[in-house]
Amino acid sequence: MKKNKIIIANMKMNGSLSFNETYLTTIKDKFNKFKNLSIGLCLPYPYLFQAKKILAGTKIRWGSQNVAKFENGAHTGEVSAAMLKEFDNKYVIVGHSERSTAYCESDENIADKFEKIKKYKMTPVLCVGETLIEREAGIMERVISSQIDAIVKIYGAEIFEDSIVAYEPIWAIGSDMAATPEQVNKMCNFIKDYIYKDYKSDFLNLNIIYGGSVNSKNAVQLFASESLDGVLIGRASVNIDEFTQICSTAENS
Repeated sequence: MKKNKIIIANMKMNGSLSFNETYLTTIKDKFNKFKNLSIGLCLPYPYLFQAKKILAGTKIRWGSQNVAKFENGAHTGEVSAAMLKEFDNKYVIVGHSERSTAYCESDENIADKFEKIKKYKMTPVLCVGETLIEREAGIMERVISSQIDAIVKIYGAEIFEDSIVAYEPIWAIGSDMAATPEQVNKMCNFIKDYIYKDYKSDFLNLNIIYGGSVNSKNAVQLFASESLDGVLIGRASVNIDEFTQICSTAENS
């Protein structure tokens, strides 16, 4: 049986009540035609209630772009996994390089967030990737394995069951320079083999997706990769026509 392609939209810090009303309603109406996709929209925290209100009862799910590593307490400005769960959150992006760079998140902090997402039975979308300097030095596999190790060494490899890992090279994000299908295929296979073989894991349903300047033009080549389970779309997801075209490509790939 053919597995559904996973399409995760990272809307980043975009949207408004009026924009979202049109955007989410349009997606609700237009995306019902897609039968072979699992689609998730990751919105800013304040708009999760709006996604739940408009998308409830559809096949489209919603989620957030971050989560606190804490359960509760004196952590001003943070949002816990339990709070997200109250909005029927399914997906949570964690470890995105834009946050890691701006807020100096360590791999250990990301590991704690990953565990909280799993504890509340949501699906983590763990972003891993290398800088351009690290790729040019040929150490991208070492960099990514260390990001995975930070989680496995604390919580065990089995925590990756029913999870998503997004290979998102930092040099590709927002650059209009997506990784080539060959690069994507190699790194997706590496990630899956590393978790399954190196840690001798036998669980199912670990999905590897790609993110980094995904658009309607390069989606055709990206979805030709046999190792790719889906994509994480950034700015292109806010453009409804571009987003629809990417989904159409995935549906027919």
